[in-house]
Amino acid sequence: MTQDGSRAPRLTLVLGGARSGKSAYAERLIEALPPPWLYVATAEAWDDEMRARIAQHRARRPAGWETREAPRDLAGVLAGPATGRPVLVDCLTLWLTNVLLAEVDLAAETAALIEACARHPGPLVLVSNEVGLGIVPDNALARRFRDEAGRLHQRLAALADRVVLTVAGLPLVVKGD
Repeated sequence: MTQDGSRAPRLTLVLGGARSGKSAYAERLIEALPPPWLYVATAEAWDDEMRARIAQHRARRPAGWETREAPRDLAGVLAGPATGRPVLVDCLTLWLTNVLLAEVDLAAETAALIEACARHPGPLVLVSNEVGLGIVPDNALARRFRDEAGRLHQRLAALADRVVLTVAGLPLVVKGD
């Protein structure tokens, strides 16, 4: 239940381009629910610029958020003890990058993630970059990333109760309320 008494969707997928406002919007969705809130971060701080981005995300969140790092074992975190607390995962495309670069069985990792999302008691908000609206990338790894992200988004959108596309900070509901 949200703080205004309405029922929250069990699974929400929030998509958008870079700097579209998707993370801030997803955080507001979770913060409309009673705490405690869990933020599952998939980013790895490989350089100063990424460390600054992570710090900016942390600074934006008020007290009441617990953060867990899951650059690779996202399914494991989501399949953990089912408390029913609101969970935000940010972001799936960073997780996908980590899995692709680790050169592990992507199909098995994706299947485990989909299963964990399907079983998660919710509410669960997943954030991901929509990367299929641009030009065709010029190298095989980038094309594979774009294709795998598109397939992952399609599978999660089919599973989701609500899908939102953010554009210029505005949420556009594609599926659900």
